[in-house]
Amino acid sequence: MIPNQLTVFFMTIYLLESLTIIVQSSIIVAVLSREWAQVKRLSPVDMILISLGVCRFCLQGTSVLYNFCYYFNPDDDLWYIATIWEFTNTLTFWLTSVLAVVYCVKVSSFTYAIFLWLRWRILRLVPWLLLGSLMISCVTIIVSALRVVFFKSHLISMMQLPGNNTKTETLRTFLEKNYVHQFLATSFIPFLLFLTSTILLIASLCQHLRQIRHHDTGHSNSSMKAHATALRFLAFFLIFFTSYFLTIIISTTYYLRYKSYWFWAGETIIYATVSIHLTSLMLSSPTFKKVLKVSCCGPKLPEAPGTARP
Repeated sequence: MIPNQLTVFFMTIYLLESLTIIVQSSIIVAVLSREWAQVKRLSPVDMILISLGVCRFCLQGTSVLYNFCYYFNPDDDLWYIATIWEFTNTLTFWLTSVLAVVYCVKVSSFTYAIFLWLRWRILRLVPWLLLGSLMISCVTIIVSALRVVFFKSHLISMMQLPGNNTKTETLRTFLEKNYVHQFLATSFIPFLLFLTSTILLIASLCQHLRQIRHHDTGHSNSSMKAHATALRFLAFFLIFFTSYFLTIIISTTYYLRYKSYWFWAGETIIYATVSIHLTSLMLSSPTFKKVLKVSCCGPKLPEAPGTARP
């Protein structure tokens, strides 16, 4: 199959974005793993970021492999690659929601009993939350793989019988709709958790910022700058991850043919948001920022005052 010029353009942009994401994920894992080896410990946030880096690396690799293999060999059965992509994508959603929950609990100024209890225990709960995210993703993908194997074997047996074209097409349509519904359910739950946690944290920072404005001192001015920086970061974090979720849902619900340049345009939009989202994740880690500052400016430079650390 020879793609047209517009398709080649979007395919090239998609490939460059994929390489960028793979490099970003590798840097996150390499930098934080080196820090882990040096100090023999990692903060809970950095543990989540390493897990996200590994997931993003695998997710982007399987995306590139599946999209190009299916485009140039549409008759190949690549369901196992799609299953790996679905697993890493589901795990990425859960890990991002866990990261948002940790930020919300540790940074927010709410004094409700549930927040105080979680603030005391959240750091010890992070390894269990990571394990829980992995187990949920494994259960989800096992169910999805069993469903695909069952329906595909049933579909193959029906295709071998004469006069079953209508039933075969009905079963194929049902399989596609079933996949879409399961994907929506498994993605929406962690996304809702992420959305709730991020909105609560933004509301808490806004409330605290209003309280600071009543005390117009030099210290309050630096605190206001730090809070404003944190709010801008959270706003970008919310916008780009929400954009990724919506574009994934739209491209899954309204399936676009791989032969169309619209499919590759959609992939370009999706992974542009992923790259920006990864950049925001890198900037959210105090450990990563410290290593980056030491590498670029030298080890003895002091940290600038008023730096916001969500």
